[in-house]
This record gives sequence, C-alpha cells and structure tokens, in this order.
Amino acid sequence: MNRNVVIVGDGLVGSTLAYTLTMSSFVKKITIIDLNKEKAEGDALDMMQGLPFVSQKVIKSGDYNDVKDAHIVVLTAGVAQKEGETRIDLLKRNIKVFDSIIESMKPFIHKDLIVLVVTNPVDILSYYVYKKLGLPARQIIGSGTVLDTARLKSAISEDTNVDARNIHTFVLGEHGDTEVAAWSVTSIGGLSLEKFCQNCGRCKDKRVANLKNLHEEVRNAAYKIIKKKGATYYAIGLSVSKIIDTILNDSHSVLTISTLITDELDGIVKDFYFSLPVVLSSSGIEKVLHLDYSREEYEGLIKSAQSLRKVIEELDIA
Repeated sequence: MNRNVVIVGDGLVGSTLAYTLTMSSFVKKITIIDLNKEKAEGDALDMMQGLPFVSQKVIKSGDYNDVKDAHIVVLTAGVAQKEGETRIDLLKRNIKVFDSIIESMKPFIHKDLIVLVVTNPVDILSYYVYKKLGLPARQIIGSGTVLDTARLKSAISEDTNVDARNIHTFVLGEHGDTEVAAWSVTSIGGLSLEKFCQNCGRCKDKRVANLKNLHEEVRNAAYKIIKKKGATYYAIGLSVSKIIDTILNDSHSVLTISTLITDELDGIVKDFYFSLPVVLSSSGIEKVLHLDYSREEYEGLIKSAQSLRKVIEELDIA
C-alpha cells in the first residue's frame, strides 16, 4: 500500500503532525511543503536525524509535484486563529490561502488521492476543496470533530474516573460553536450514560447541569488554550495522526469526520460539510452511520447545518 503523506503547511500544526508521524510505524514517507522552504527543510532535517530511534522512513521538504506520489495530502496551511476570533471569522482569510494551494495541486492529483483538510474553519474549507478540486466527496475529508470527540471522552473520563478508552461518545456537527454532544448514544464501560449515572448517583438532580458543563468545557477548549499559549497543536496532531493511521492501515474505524451531507438530515439541509460518525478506510469514507439521536440533539444538528449552509450561501461558494 502507498504510505506516502504530504503535509501542506509547516506551521505549528503541520510541524507537530510531521513529528507525530515520524514516531509512527504506519507512514513510510513524509513530505513537507511550505512557502518558507528553509523552515520546511530545517524541520525535515531535524526529524530525519531522529530516525535511528523510530521506524525507518523518508522525511523531506518538497513541492506540489510530490502530490502525484502521495496517498494522503494533509492541508494545514492557513493564517492562525487569534484570541477571541471564531473559526468562521477565519474563513475569508483562509480561502485566499486555499485558492493558491488548490491551483498548485491540480496538475498532480490522481484518482486514489485522499485530501484531508485540517485548517479552520474546517467544515467550510473541506466543502470548498471538494467543490474546487474535482475528486469524489468520499476522498475529500475534514478532521472535523475527531478532536472534539476526544476532548469529550477526556472530560467524561476525568469526571467519572473511568479510562477514556472505555468511553464511547460523539461530538457532531460543526467543528465549532454549534457542535452537538450526542449524549443519547454515549456509553461508559458498556453501560448507557443513563444507566451509568443511575448506578453512580453522584450527580443526582444535577446530572443535566453537569453534562452541560462538560460540553461547554469541550466547546471552549480551543479558546482556552489559545488564550493561554497562542495556539493548539499537540492534540490536533494526535487526532490527525489517528485519521491517517486509519486510512493507511485500512482499519475501518468509526470517526467523526467532516464529510459531504446529502440526505443524512432527511433533506432538511444538504450540500455542505460537517461531522457525523463514518466508517473510514483506505479509500476514504465507506459509509455514514445513522444513529438514534434524541430529538433535542437532532434539532441541534439542524441548527448547526443551517449555520454552515448560511455561510456557504453568503460567500457564494456552492
């Protein structure tokens, strides 16, 4: 299998991802593309000198010609999110960056290429790449709410003192302010959330408020980190590495990937990208899973969808 990954953008997220992939065994070649070629060359050289400690692979700086040999191209390039700036506020600035990237990539794309968008606002930019690049929707994906879901698992783990790996839950919709926590399909150690809470009894009549606080913690996590240190990059590097691992190892893992929505919301809102649980394989998205969400959660997804669709229409990128 082709295990070559190209990373476009060597900022904090791109370089952290490259380093995370360097420590993996499932990638055989990492190519870093950045306008600052010396920075890309320096990072590649720095990581290559650590190869005796990890599995053998090639790490290099490159250009868009390298796209033709890649299985996955990861787009991390873009302007940084400022303190207090929403992900949607970033959009107009990052579309200009993406126009240049897309035109540079076009001569080298091939039928098996998977493009993974990480730059925020990830849902809108994933849709934009899909409309501009011409590949099937299953091969144009966004990192979506994979990180948000991990943050929710971590928050629940800390609250319940149960290993996060034994907690199953999803954050759905926009990777941003209108995201939805899917409490109705959450389980802890095989028990539904409701049954676990009944057995625990700690929250009692404060359970709803506690769940709301956990979700608020997740929704505001990026803003909190940006305020404290200027940017987020470690956790997103790990979450994108998990997505790449799933694709290259054809694992068919279920992840909350940002994908094209057609009739998943019963046709109420369609033709946009946001996150739902999907089965992910070496060829991209195999299927979208349709779970039994609560009425409140479903209505939240509709509001999230309408918010994203409104932005698409206002910017005339449909």
